[in-house]
Amino acid sequence: MEKISVYVLTFNNERTIERCLESIRWADELVIVDSYSTDDTLDRCRRFTNQVYQRKWTNHQDQYQYAADLTANRWVMFVDADEEIPPALAQEIQEELKIKDGQWDGYIVHRHTYYLGRWIQHGGWYPDYEIRLYDRNKGKWAGGLHAKVTVDGRIKTLQNRYHHYTYRDISDQIQTIDRYSQIASEDMLREGKNFSLINMLLNPPFRFIKEYIFKRGFLDGIPGLIIIVSTMFYVFIKHAKLWERQKGLSE
Repeated sequence: MEKISVYVLTFNNERTIERCLESIRWADELVIVDSYSTDDTLDRCRRFTNQVYQRKWTNHQDQYQYAADLTANRWVMFVDADEEIPPALAQEIQEELKIKDGQWDGYIVHRHTYYLGRWIQHGGWYPDYEIRLYDRNKGKWAGGLHAKVTVDGRIKTLQNRYHHYTYRDISDQIQTIDRYSQIASEDMLREGKNFSLINMLLNPPFRFIKEYIFKRGFLDGIPGLIIIVSTMFYVFIKHAKLWERQKGLSE
């Protein structure tokens, strides 16, 4: 079987990191890049691997690529610190790499998110998928806030899903929205996008119609409602922050 390296980025993830790392003990190599955590994350990581590095956070694309470049094996997989690889998915991955005959260069994996006491089954959070396992010679990271792996080759979709234990609670979600909307506004500014009042006013309700109505987010009950309202706020506030930055009103 092809050997596989898994890499993980961490920053103050003591709530979820042990569950994450326990689920990837089957990997041949584990590389962790920590952005100077101030909680117990670092010590917990060192119980699983001696390949723990610290590096100041730059941006999503650069940080993930840096971690990928530290790995030694041809096949690599990235797992976020609040995610878990269930046994069925781990077995499927190992079977794929055992029978690999050169026809696949990357694998798409679906994500299933747990939030506010339930697995989210609809709306903008489900289905959710991206390339997670790939031949490092064919793949690289690209993009801004929502950077993803791009692979120059043939892609296959795996059947089993991985688990995502997202925000601790609503307060954690709101704080993340504040950080991510700041990064998103900076990305838009760097890409030369100008503030649009129409986008700020119409994009949030468009997301509501798309994700809550057509993608049936309402079937996820109160958590589904909280998710769509917070999503609308995120979309609104990233445009508001773009306006703020273009007016020179923020530091």
